[in-house]
Parts: sequence; C-alpha cells; structure tokens
Amino acid sequence: MSLVKRITRSRPVQEALGFLVASYLGLVRRTNRFVMEPADAYDRIGPMMPVIAAMWHGQHFMIHFAKRPQDRAASLVSRSGDGEFNAIALRHLGIRAIRGSGARGRDIRKKGGVSAMRAMLRALGDGEMVVMTADIPKIARVCGEGIVTLAQLSGRPIVPVAVVTSRRIDFDSWDRASLGLPFGRGAMVLGDPIQVPREADAQTLEAVRQAVERELDAVHARAYALIGAKDPGARVKEHRARALAGGSRA
Repeated sequence: MSLVKRITRSRPVQEALGFLVASYLGLVRRTNRFVMEPADAYDRIGPMMPVIAAMWHGQHFMIHFAKRPQDRAASLVSRSGDGEFNAIALRHLGIRAIRGSGARGRDIRKKGGVSAMRAMLRALGDGEMVVMTADIPKIARVCGEGIVTLAQLSGRPIVPVAVVTSRRIDFDSWDRASLGLPFGRGAMVLGDPIQVPREADAQTLEAVRQAVERELDAVHARAYALIGAKDPGARVKEHRARALAGGSRA
C-alpha cells in the first residue's frame, strides 16, 4: 500500500475526512432552497415507517436530506477502506452505518452480504429506516435483487427517493455521481411505496425489481426536471441500451 493510501486510511485522517464531508453536506443542505414532491410526502410515508429508502449509486451524497429529524435511520455502507470515512460522515449526520458489500451479480447475499442483510432486518425490526442503493457496484441504474429480498423478508415497503441540486459537480464515474454545491435550488422527490409480498414467487419478484428500477428512474427524472436539468445518470442507461442494440445487430 502506498504511503498516501496508508495515511488517508489511518483512523485520525478518516475521522477528519468524515467530519469535513458531513460539515460540507450540512452547508449544502442549509444554503439550497428545496422543494419536496409530493408536498404531502411525509404525511403519506410517515405512517408506514420504517421504510426502505431506495437510491441509485452516485446519488447517495445528499439522500439523507430527505430524512425527517425524528426518523432513526441506518445505511448500508461498503466494507472497503473508502467506505470507512463514509460511515464516519454518516455518523456525524445522525445515520448509523451497516457495513456490507453487494455482489457484482444481483444478489446481495453472495458477497459478504449475509451479515449485512441480517443487520438491516434487525434495524427495520427495531424501527429504523434503512437507506440502500438499489443497483450493484459497476452495474449502474440496474436494480439488483438485494433490496427486493430485504423488502420481502422484512415486510417493509420500498420508497424510491431522489435528492438533487441545481448547482452541483457531475463526476465522470461509472455511476455518474453528483455532489451538490451551496447556494442553489434543490428538489426532493419521493416515489410511491412498493410492497413485496412475503410469498412472492420468482416471477413476482422480477416484476417488483423492474418496478423499483422504473420508479427510481422516474423520481430522478422528475427531481432534475424540477430544477430545470436532465438526470446525468440517465445517459448510463442510454449507452447500455445502444451497446446492446449494436450487439444484437452484429
């Protein structure tokens, strides 16, 4: 491991980085004028708590803005070294981190995710909302089975969530991550809750997985529309569709 990596992964440095990230996000939250859609989202979702808040990779920096102060929340965070300062930042933001990794396939249980799944089930059982990316690392904007399995086992609904800002940095990363900037406008959009029957068969689970994917795309498209922009992550799907179409013609 290089000297720089050793330094950045030392506990004191990660504590400092986590604190700085949390402080910066607090500034973004305070200095942007946010609109929520639907306006009565808290009235609708509140009685259903705890819910599973679904987000796309790359949109995770600001998702906690949509949480009410009284809502206890836990978030799935990667076991990687980089995940450590994310967990520290979440702690400063009042969100408990559950450490675990999703598989590169579609089932979170296949890569060290068994303990994370159990921890998320315990959190929901204890009344904590669980915040979770629906897609799998390196497969952006394709909903995996993990979040659907969690909803099925817990009996809690999935609520697609998007939080975006007019002033932001859009990174050229695999997930087209976005980081909000201060002093702009913002939008928070909550989709309709999606229930997963406990006795659902494979066909039903696949239908739910597709529904979560569609709803997440929809809330992100709507959130960006509210601030007069287009979802930069939507291009990931467009490029994938064109590549598949080109492959099928070949």
